[in-house]
Amino acid sequence: MRHDDERQLELPLKKPVALRVIRGEGQKRPDPLENRDAVARVLVQAGVDLLLKRISPERAEVIGERVDEALELFDRVDRDPTAMERLKAVLDDLEALARPPVDRPRRAGRP
Repeated sequence: MRHDDERQLELPLKKPVALRVIRGEGQKRPDPLENRDAVARVLVQAGVDLLLKRISPERAEVIGERVDEALELFDRVDRDPTAMERLKAVLDDLEALARPPVDRPRRAGRP
């Protein structure tokens, strides 16, 4: 349905909207592994990275093993708080594994 009135709808603003630039280099900060959900997200992300060939099957397998261990330790800590130290070590290891691999400079003569 076309109207003969060609006026543009306007929304008058009292003052211009100020936008600010947030410096982040376009990189998302990894979520800290503080709970079971965050650990499960690492496993899902590893599966995605494996399918997209961003990580090797071996690395994905190691991540899966660490996720299993972390989830077991979360359960154990609920019963035995002394297991917290081991859980923290496994979570630190898992965070390091979950970081994207650093692009290494290619050597001359290699594609």
